[in-house]
Amino acid sequence: MKKKIAAIFMITILTLAFYTTNIYATSLVVNPGNNDVVATDVSTTQQAITPTSTETQLQEQQVQNQNQNQNQIQTEQQQTQNQGEQATNTTADLKNDATVNLVEIKDKELETLQDYQDSYGDKTYGFVAYILNIIRLYSIPFGFVGIAISGIYRYIIGIRKLDVRDKGFGAMIGIITVMVICQILPLVFAIVVKGWRG
Repeated sequence: MKKKIAAIFMITILTLAFYTTNIYATSLVVNPGNNDVVATDVSTTQQAITPTSTETQLQEQQVQNQNQNQNQIQTEQQQTQNQGEQATNTTADLKNDATVNLVEIKDKELETLQDYQDSYGDKTYGFVAYILNIIRLYSIPFGFVGIAISGIYRYIIGIRKLDVRDKGFGAMIGIITVMVICQILPLVFAIVVKGWRG
């Protein structure tokens, strides 16, 4: 519950930060150099008594500051556009790489399936042998995960609850048995099929 509340709190903070930066950026785009204008207005009211040459210099500085701010905004917009184009290019490259990888994996699996079908001399037997080999490969990590979970039930939770301890032990024996069967089954299938068919 605390993790959910913390996650919701972090998401709201991030959205508020993004929203405020977006508002600040749009106000800079809409009113470039607004802060400089306020500062120069204060300075011009204080120096209203000074000669006109200083006023013209201040006006020139205001114009220069506004031009600099506009140039900075334009360069920032160009940078963000370039970054957006680079991001779209990288996502397109990643999608292309992912599709190429999927096609390569599919081709490899089709080749191994064809090898099994050629070695058994029949499409059905080759397909069954291919499926049994996949089961043999994937039974190892799932078996170890199951053994770890049943070990937790037997040796950690089962310290205080004897019924949970017995269930953890039974689950561990069952998972080990299924793992051994999955490892031996392709060999038994190959011996039986090739022995019957010669």
